[in-house]
Amino acid sequence: MPRLYVPAPLSVGAEIELPSDAAAHVRALRLRSGDSVTLFNGDGGEHPSELLQVDRRRAWVRIGEHDAVERELPVPVQLLQAIGKGDRMDTAVEKATELGVREIVPILTERTVVRLEDPQRAAKRQRHWTAVAHSACEQCGRNQPPRVHTPTRLDHAWPLAAEFTLRVTLDPTADQRLSQRLKPGTATSLLIGPEGGLTHKELEQAEQHGFVRARSGERILRTETAAVVALTAVGLALGEV
Repeated sequence: MPRLYVPAPLSVGAEIELPSDAAAHVRALRLRSGDSVTLFNGDGGEHPSELLQVDRRRAWVRIGEHDAVERELPVPVQLLQAIGKGDRMDTAVEKATELGVREIVPILTERTVVRLEDPQRAAKRQRHWTAVAHSACEQCGRNQPPRVHTPTRLDHAWPLAAEFTLRVTLDPTADQRLSQRLKPGTATSLLIGPEGGLTHKELEQAEQHGFVRARSGERILRTETAAVVALTAVGLALGEV
């Protein structure tokens, strides 16, 4: 059943017009009146619903009963992700959402190629990555999209990780493997550096803020690949797979 993110109150039995993005998705899937869709708004659970009318620009739906089903990790997981160039950050956000992260913090490091000092540009990228996360939730079945923070400098991001019991950063020179660092049932923050990696100074600052170093294998991974590998390892440690 196609899933649609609708950022609005969802009242059982109400008949509403879908937002333009959701209506466009309906048309792209060639759905018609009478077809079933599932709606979710991020407040928890989902609503199996029915399309009432679809025309060239708009679509209407009748909201069905609430289903409290959730597909979240058993504990919160945070991703501090250095912003990659091109569509690499889109990939990291999409895959992190599919792998269950609770929040994503796009970070700017000394070796980050992409620069987002302009607040308006940073806010625009945040909105874009939030939309990527919503789309990923539609695909993977999550009903609670992760929070995507405004892009921030690494030295401003440390307080955001303070509530996570285990804090890990990838470092190809670390003595221990990631699997040795992870702990079952533990809220975890992962710090993934940019192309070129974190600087020695940034790694030292991470340790000062409670991060431990771990390596993900014998090969150097691209930043978006490192995020997928690390989050998959976290899922394994939490019994997800």
